[in-house]
Amino acid sequence: MPDPANIECMKVKDAQSMERVWAIRKEVFVKEQKVDESLEFDHEEESTHFLCFIDGEAVGTARWRDSGKGIKLERFAVKKDFRNRGVGGALVEAVLEDIPHNKRVYLHSQSAAVPFYSRYGFKIIGPEFHEAGIAHFVMEWERPKK
Repeated sequence: MPDPANIECMKVKDAQSMERVWAIRKEVFVKEQKVDESLEFDHEEESTHFLCFIDGEAVGTARWRDSGKGIKLERFAVKKDFRNRGVGGALVEAVLEDIPHNKRVYLHSQSAAVPFYSRYGFKIIGPEFHEAGIAHFVMEWERPKK
């Protein structure tokens, strides 16, 4: 198990890194979770993407974008062999550090991931719904009190 200190997350700035983002999302969402590829790849240009690495290997990705309803965090994906090792948390922290803090921040959490996002201050704000054939909840970030 890698030390979380060895996890490096960075903002994607080039085409080669975007290829890695898409490969991880295709592996996790399209192949593993059976999400229709036409639903998976949207809003790419207007999103800010992140990659996490362990020992030079791209193992996780996420993105954020301004949806018009606030800052929406999306497409959190970690390769199967690297789950439960701190990569998801490193991604959440990297994205939350990067976003504009003057707007509402929310995400559509798969139901199984609600406890994970709750640890970072996200709260469920509505009923369960289905998106891409998977149960989700809208969760909104409650900024830590200073």
